[in-house]
Amino acid sequence: DNAKGHCLLEMPTGTGKTVSLLSLILSYQLANPDTGKLVYCTRTVQEMDKVVEELRRVMAYIRSEVKKSDQQNPSNKTSSQDSKEGRGKKRAGITTNEQSKKRMKNNGGTGRSVMLADIEALGNLGTGSIVSSGGLASVGVDGMLGVCLSSRRNMCIHPEVSSFDNRNKVDAMCRDLTAPFVRERGKKEDLCSYYEAYSSGGSDAQLSGIYSLHDMMSLGHDRGWCPYFLARHMINRANVVVYNYQYMLDPKISGMVSREIEKESIIVFDEAHNIDNVCIEALSVTLNRRILRRTSDNIRKLETELKRVERSDAKRLQSEYKSLVQGLNLGGGEGNNDDGGLLLANPVLSDDLLREAMPGNIRRGRHFLSYLRSLVEFLKGRMDGRQLSYAYPAKFMADLGKETKIVEPRAMRFCYSRLNSLLRTLEVTDLDEYTPVQLVANFCTLLATYTHGFRVLFEPWDERTPNIPDPKLQLCCVDASIAMKPVFERFRNVVITSGTLSPLDFYTRILNFTPKVAESLNMHLSRKCILPIIVSKGSDQVPISSKFEMRNDSTCLTNYGQLLIELCATVPDGIVCFFTSYEYMEQVVCFWGQSNILKKIQRHKLIFIETKDVVETSTALDAFKKACNCGRGAVFFSIARGKVSEGIDFNNHFGRCVVMFGVPYQYTKSNVLQLRTDFLETKFGIPSKDFITFDAIRQTSQCVGRVIRSKMDYGIMAFADMRYGKADKLNKLPKWITDFCPPEMRNLSTDSAVSVSRAFLKEMGQPRSIKDEIGKTMFNRKAIESWARKQGFDQKFEGGFAVSGSAAAQTSRVIEKEAGKEKKI
Repeated sequence: DNAKGHCLLEMPTGTGKTVSLLSLILSYQLANPDTGKLVYCTRTVQEMDKVVEELRRVMAYIRSEVKKSDQQNPSNKTSSQDSKEGRGKKRAGITTNEQSKKRMKNNGGTGRSVMLADIEALGNLGTGSIVSSGGLASVGVDGMLGVCLSSRRNMCIHPEVSSFDNRNKVDAMCRDLTAPFVRERGKKEDLCSYYEAYSSGGSDAQLSGIYSLHDMMSLGHDRGWCPYFLARHMINRANVVVYNYQYMLDPKISGMVSREIEKESIIVFDEAHNIDNVCIEALSVTLNRRILRRTSDNIRKLETELKRVERSDAKRLQSEYKSLVQGLNLGGGEGNNDDGGLLLANPVLSDDLLREAMPGNIRRGRHFLSYLRSLVEFLKGRMDGRQLSYAYPAKFMADLGKETKIVEPRAMRFCYSRLNSLLRTLEVTDLDEYTPVQLVANFCTLLATYTHGFRVLFEPWDERTPNIPDPKLQLCCVDASIAMKPVFERFRNVVITSGTLSPLDFYTRILNFTPKVAESLNMHLSRKCILPIIVSKGSDQVPISSKFEMRNDSTCLTNYGQLLIELCATVPDGIVCFFTSYEYMEQVVCFWGQSNILKKIQRHKLIFIETKDVVETSTALDAFKKACNCGRGAVFFSIARGKVSEGIDFNNHFGRCVVMFGVPYQYTKSNVLQLRTDFLETKFGIPSKDFITFDAIRQTSQCVGRVIRSKMDYGIMAFADMRYGKADKLNKLPKWITDFCPPEMRNLSTDSAVSVSRAFLKEMGQPRSIKDEIGKTMFNRKAIESWARKQGFDQKFEGGFAVSGSAAAQTSRVIEKEAGKEKKI
């Protein structure tokens, strides 16, 4: 829409949500030169790769259509060439490279698996001054640039730094090699050669094409450039940017990475069913005794370093003092070029930053450290409490003023900025060691800035282990709309989309915005390819549930096991089982092991289990897929809210059935959850019970949605808990699921569920091709033109449709191939 407005869109999984949005937005960019860039936000690296794959497919189709149009209308071609020549004058020597047909295998563990020619086949490389770009129309189809950005840990190619898995460690080591003051006084061999090469040549590179994280790393290997800083630099001129939610929502990161993105840009949050949790986590801070103890050590080290600098380079401190008086050093390390991205930005949202000089009592370094020590001692005193308590920020600040010598608590709002300024002035590089003091400064800055939407919670012990002292002081953000508000206000269009956003009105309330478009789309199918069933009882008619009163019931656990045994004997290939928590999964698996249920399952399929270790889980997933591929079949045990439930697809034979054992409620006695539900009930009128149920059902929907990833796919969704049959649960499931779950499927026993599943699989196992879907659930170009004429459009349809691998939408050429294969058979 040419007017400013936001969109809330629910589309069933596997129906081409990503490719539909890319096709629409890129076409809109071409038609509207005033449109800014497309920023596509995802949650995981795997989702980022999928977006890039779809983006390449869409752009390939757009290029082919533009080429056809140029051939049919030479005047268009001439104007296109003129625009390219105009852009060429701004760029210094863009080189064209031939496509390479050969790919290199992994070379000695260096991570190089794509030759430079392969990268250049996606686009062009050149050098020259950077020209900031907006939408696709500003550069044309051939000049389009799409860039992915992730953390240093995911993009670093330095042999030593990249060998570490800890994100903070990688960040700290990178900064030790790239900080401006380190480069000024360090030997060349002690610096990062990739960053030096990027600084000397890569920072002026002109790229076009589409670059995944892997492509950026391969380009870095071949050109000797740092892929992380190259991607950071190219964001400002890219037409399409793909990165994580945090780069847009977390002010500490967005202030460093996304602050120059133009307001005309279009922002998409994909798989955004948990976006409120991301917002809250970005603005919440937790402190404990260990962090405060290490903070005191950090302050002592900074005092020692400050005394050393006072003796050796007092001018440096005096220069800092003058800049603070003039209010020139309040950015808090917002990724300026002179600081090389050394420090994170201010944790406060940009609209809430104070635009004034630093208070006089913390301008001097020694005064600030003394001020910070007083704050830490006050927080340590709070840790000695014996009773659970919470307070509003204003009350906590009032107590701080009474119990300490701090006369001006207002200075707390500048804590994070002042600390970053001091760290830069003292030229500190090993920032990983100073994480505790940064956390405390973050806590104090947020506490002093926001009076609404936050609570200060003190817990003398963990809720699950009340007999073990483990005090924690948490600044809890309870209002997700605080982090979303600047995004809605800054950008012209924000699209929030997922396959599981039901009910939509919950999101409009908890994010506190009024969308211009809020739509839940149905799934149109030529056959019933999903089978949602609610299994409420075992074959012995005893109810099954994971609720507290029944989770230790041996009869219930036996019925759960019998259900899985029967499904394993009926369903071919892969089955995925989700449990409500790790503890419950361990309890059930242990009981099944003692009852010989696991042995009966293994007669039909192999068993693999998700653990808290990422490497172990990845290994188990690979083995699971191998077992499915070789025909042995496998069962994968996972948990709701885990890695597998959020970012892994079990398409086709990898997931013919998903079983959800129980309702994945959050721990309802969690004090943090209670504070949030109280806030939602007070401000937005959302009853606590409704929100807790809503949160559980959206996690359930996300789990069962793993089973179908295209319209040619099919699978069974088994909800194994009698509570799913209640109206408060059913009404919160996505409509595209409930439409295929009639009343007779909402109260099944184990034997009935298996019988229904067997009939469903027999029907789905009949031969079917993409050709059968044309004109019913998918359109080729001819079908679209026919549909357009039936709708009475006056103008001839001259667009096109983008193809989507995830939605199995193929071009007519693919359809013809399929038809040819059927004829041969």
